[in-house]
Amino acid sequence: MADSRLEGLAEVLVNYSTGVEPGDIVLLETTPLAAPLLRELHRRVVGAGGHPHVRIGLDGAAEALLSQGSDEQIQWVNPMRTEDFERADVRIAIEASSNTRELTGIDPARQARYSVARESLRERYLERSRNGELRSVVSAYPTTASAQDAEMSLDDYEDFVYRAGFLDRDDPVASWQELGERLDRLSAWLSERVEIRVVTEGTDLTLGVAGRTWIPCDGMENFPDGEVFTGPEESSVEGWISFTYPATFGGRIVRGIVLRFEGGEVVEAHADDGEPFLREMLAMDDGARRAGEFAFGMNEAIREFTGHTLYDEKIGGTVHLALGMSYPESGGLNRSALHWDLVCDLRSGSEVYADGELVYRNGEFLPDLF
Repeated sequence: MADSRLEGLAEVLVNYSTGVEPGDIVLLETTPLAAPLLRELHRRVVGAGGHPHVRIGLDGAAEALLSQGSDEQIQWVNPMRTEDFERADVRIAIEASSNTRELTGIDPARQARYSVARESLRERYLERSRNGELRSVVSAYPTTASAQDAEMSLDDYEDFVYRAGFLDRDDPVASWQELGERLDRLSAWLSERVEIRVVTEGTDLTLGVAGRTWIPCDGMENFPDGEVFTGPEESSVEGWISFTYPATFGGRIVRGIVLRFEGGEVVEAHADDGEPFLREMLAMDDGARRAGEFAFGMNEAIREFTGHTLYDEKIGGTVHLALGMSYPESGGLNRSALHWDLVCDLRSGSEVYADGELVYRNGEFLPDLF
């Protein structure tokens, strides 16, 4: 018997997050592990009058390419991938890996070349999304590998995943709409601010946000969601920031990251474990040493760190800073093949100031601000 929460996830992704309409070409991307969810998605796309187009990825394929491929092969971009992004009206991508660490042994420089070669594809994807030509959402299917990363049983991890998406509630869509209204008010309030300063143990960071747009995220592009983000002024970031949690990227884990910014650029970078990989990512291109995004995590249904960025960056009471690419809709101008979200927990011993005024303490905005 299918898990009703799984059916609910498919329903929300098709009818709320992407709003599939008759005639839409709907790209469905995942791995064989997510077959139960893929079947539900396929069924609902057909029911909505769309045309499902399924792309299945295989675990081990990226490892084989990056470990054995020539530079030419690593930098080759499949034209069919480009065609998918050009033709689709809707993209629903479901992360589902059997081995979240399969790239641990890969030379970071080869991973960097792979990412740089695909920058134009990402730019086109973002451009079509920004212009309203492509409606897309990224979600995840609970796998044993992800449960192990979270140090949970699979049953407990499934409960966590569905709770994070409000799928344990009577009306998940109404819950997302309610959160969206709160995030709209917060975004409007933040968009009137000029400078943000974050202070906690090991962190005293200032960012300029004048003229930038804060984007409320209510489950339309990520699911689950629950954040407000902007693109800081490119030369404005100053000070230190220590990231609470291990950071994952490209199948790697880097622990204990500490960064110092001057004039918007990382001038010192340290890590307790994985520092060579961190430095390789910072050297990926000219934009990789700058902050492309700053955000507040606002999903109070996500309280625990799991090692999966889709969830961790939404933890209520946290902020995250992304090195590299900005999202143009925020007003950010930084361009890079890198976009790496790093999370700082503010739920204890923290203060955030906006234009010199205390507005946030210990993981919460002060009451009656917005």
